Amino acid sequence: MSSATPTAGTRPNIVFILADDLGWADLGVYGQTDYATPHLDALAAEGVRFTQAYANSAVCSATRFALMTGRYQYRLRGGLEEPIARTAHLHGLPPEHPTLPSRLVEAGYRTALIGKWHLGSGPRFGPLKSGYQQFFGNYAGVIDYFTHQPRAGVDVAPDLWQGEGEGPPVPVQRSGYYTQVLADEASAWLRRQHAQQPFFLSLHFTAPHWPWVGPEDEAVSRQLTDLYHYDGGSLATYGRMVQSLDAAVGQVLATLQAQGLADNTIVVFTSDNGGERFSKTWPFTGQKTELLEGGLRVPTLLRWPAVLQPQVSHQVTITMDWLPTLLAAAGTTPHPDHPSDGEDILPVLRGERAVHARTLYWRYKANAQRAVREGDHKYLKINDNEFLFNVAVDTRERANLRQREPAVFERLKAQWARWNADLLPITDEVFTHAVTPDVQADRYAPERASRPR
Repeated sequence: MSSATPTAGTRPNIVFILADDLGWADLGVYGQTDYATPHLDALAAEGVRFTQAYANSAVCSATRFALMTGRYQYRLRGGLEEPIARTAHLHGLPPEHPTLPSRLVEAGYRTALIGKWHLGSGPRFGPLKSGYQQFFGNYAGVIDYFTHQPRAGVDVAPDLWQGEGEGPPVPVQRSGYYTQVLADEASAWLRRQHAQQPFFLSLHFTAPHWPWVGPEDEAVSRQLTDLYHYDGGSLATYGRMVQSLDAAVGQVLATLQAQGLADNTIVVFTSDNGGERFSKTWPFTGQKTELLEGGLRVPTLLRWPAVLQPQVSHQVTITMDWLPTLLAAAGTTPHPDHPSDGEDILPVLRGERAVHARTLYWRYKANAQRAVREGDHKYLKINDNEFLFNVAVDTRERANLRQREPAVFERLKAQWARWNADLLPITDEVFTHAVTPDVQADRYAPERASRPR
């Protein structure tokens, strides 16, 4: 297998598959035992399974800013929103900002987004303004799986759009379960590609994000009075949602194989943040909206048969690494005026560089959360409670080392402050999802925070 920079004739195709709110152990290969995910498990066996992959944020749109720009999302006003919702018409991804798809277009790639955008609403923002040449999907952060409406119980148009080139996307109608609709659209798009031009397909599912309805639950879906995550659902329903996602990915992978494209296509599968209400996050604690490992650590797979051997990688990586990594695979680089905060991880995966320590930073407005991971140490602050963990051995983040290792604690705390000073401030008008108060209060009561365990 060659590790040389790809030439124009051998540049890989790229299919980037993003799940929504998928928990760390929601796949069989990561520890799920209540249901099977055979297609994603097979993808893991054929490629790279990451054990220390992180999302840039504990909530969706902020991570998507990092994915598109290869930078900490806090460099852009829209990236401060957690997630972008009420101000999506004001604070989306600026069309003038270089992105992963725009850099690939400049390198000669054909690009498309099929699925969720969630980086600002039209007409000011949109995928066709930020590097994608074709788009089919939804603008908002959530839509019903069957009606495709952004709200339940009201007479509102579906949030489903299609567009190509310079013109604005137009509303379209589709019937069926949205996960399957996206798989069908992606498969059809792949069948239209030809070998002369490499392509980049972003396939961004909404699954398994709420509303909690599986592919056989259309009647349940139409009875929902609220799409919000407390309305309905069960572990069994969630399992069916993830299984539907697995089948959809399997369909897309089968299409690549049938088209003779599988060998030199990079397939990435990951999630935008940690799991939600019904997710399995063992052995971690925490969930979406929390800077505990369960809110940040995400299942991540990569397959590139022409170049990479199957392996389990313990390299620490994060969402914003995908821009420099995939651009390097395509033989190009980030825009010089917008250098990436991420790292090209291909040398590690090719065996040209050893697995190495990283320093990564997070912040989240709700409960004044802060986090730094440096090597195996993690500094965490929630409200007025501060912690130091060794996440390599204390995966559940329960042994506070603050008093045992005060020098490390103070160094990481100071590092976070210096990093934060270079980014846009989180002001009062920035929207954020709040962590469930009763869970948070019980988990980190102030009187417990000061005691080493």
